Amino acid sequence: MIGVFDSGFGGLSILKDLRRVLPEYDFVYLGDNARAPYGSRTFETIFRYTLQAVRELFSRGCPLVILACNTASAKALRSIQQDILPYEFPDRRVLGIVRPTAEEIGKFSRGGHIGVLGTAGTVSSGSYLIEIGHFFPELKVTQHACPMWVPIVENGERGTEGARFFVKKDVDALMASDPQIDAVLLACTHYPLLESEIRAALPPQVRLVFQGDIVAAKTIDYLKRHPEMDARLSKGGKTAYLTSDTAEFFEKGAFLFGIEGISAESVAL
Repeated sequence: MIGVFDSGFGGLSILKDLRRVLPEYDFVYLGDNARAPYGSRTFETIFRYTLQAVRELFSRGCPLVILACNTASAKALRSIQQDILPYEFPDRRVLGIVRPTAEEIGKFSRGGHIGVLGTAGTVSSGSYLIEIGHFFPELKVTQHACPMWVPIVENGERGTEGARFFVKKDVDALMASDPQIDAVLLACTHYPLLESEIRAALPPQVRLVFQGDIVAAKTIDYLKRHPEMDARLSKGGKTAYLTSDTAEFFEKGAFLFGIEGISAESVAL
């Protein structure tokens, strides 16, 4: 199975896009809901938590794990790839979602001014500034952290006056930093669920960029370039759901992301 990890529920938005383009593949999703959110935690804590989750997915037989979490991708992926996999799991692979997004983001801007909205952890890591700079050094990238957005989504407050207030406050702050921004990346997997509030706050000419489509397309490309990995993946069209919290809690939360009728399993990380 392809393992998909997130600190909580947000990665379900990435999973939905992966299942859409790879419907025949088997997936197992793991949400570390008991310890979410990761956004404000230290590098050391995020690395430890993420590695525990990756080990769990490896123990379930996943040869390939996708970190469908911007914070984990920004703060833990490189260390796992360089310091853990070559010595403990040389036949396994862990991919993130920051670099694939950075490889494509320049294509969405005509004027060369990009805005990035993310968690405090993703923004403070500077990962998007670094990665986008590798592929599109000519772009001007402006970041802004939105600490209230994940709680808004996970508490079912979308569409409320409070949600509109906080989204507009953060979008206005981003645009004030660079009024020439013509494309905004939603660098947190929860944020697409606030699309209507974000679009209402953004100037109409500014384009929204969603990671799910990019990550899905990049995963297809990865499997084409690595047929030896593709051959190891089971293809029964099934998805399993794991959580570090209770199964009931996860099942209720998944409903907010449009995933219904599932049976989750609680695991200890």
